[in-house]
Amino acid sequence: MKKLWFKAKNYGWGWYPSSWQGWLVIVAYTAALTTLFRDVDARSHSGSDTLYGMFIPAVALTAALLVICWCTGEKPEWRWGPPKK
Repeated sequence: MKKLWFKAKNYGWGWYPSSWQGWLVIVAYTAALTTLFRDVDARSHSGSDTLYGMFIPAVALTAALLVICWCTGEKPEWRWGPPKK
């Protein structure tokens, strides 16, 4: 069995990091979004310019994060509490 980078949440749908690789992915995602915002905001002339410049790249980064979570994590499903034994 391969080591999981992300485990399924106990409540709701999604993942949380469960290894150093998972945390590294989350830190890289956050750093990329922060850098993107700084760069777009420095070039924009208004708040709407910033939002327009951020939208497509932020969606692409989030899609990449979801693909990584899907490939390296547990199968996601809607859960409402810890798994029953």
